[in-house]
Amino acid sequence: MVNSRRAPLTEVSITLRELAWTIHRKAPDRAGVGPLPTTEIALLKQVIDSPASTVGELAAALGLQQPNVSSGLRELERRGFVTREKSERDRRVSLIQPTPSGIAEHQAIAEEWAGPVNAALDQLTPEQQAALEAAADALAAAHQALRRGMSGTPRA
Repeated sequence: MVNSRRAPLTEVSITLRELAWTIHRKAPDRAGVGPLPTTEIALLKQVIDSPASTVGELAAALGLQQPNVSSGLRELERRGFVTREKSERDRRVSLIQPTPSGIAEHQAIAEEWAGPVNAALDQLTPEQQAALEAAADALAAAHQALRRGMSGTPRA
């Protein structure tokens, strides 16, 4: 039996998934840098959002396996977007820090991604734009709830 109160939210969930997938497939190619896989883009953003995280903390936050995170970090480090620093408390532990270059790259990627999305939003009616603006806080809260639910469930 379908919960009638949930039916509209299910439609929102499906629409958000389709929107995310469309945006995901249109990952920007940065001139002079080359494309970053979306996993590495997400990893770079997580490092920026939570500097001085360990590999395990990053993996948990993103719902990824540690070997995948380690591999992505090696590439981000090779490109000069992150650095590893030894923990003062436990020298065996590396803390991952964003570099100024990594922060600038993340900002450039965000702007590249925002361009086509903003162009699509410009095609909406003023009422549709206002509805999206009004939903921004709720969407951000849903994003945080989903991220909290992901931690602790590693995926490939």
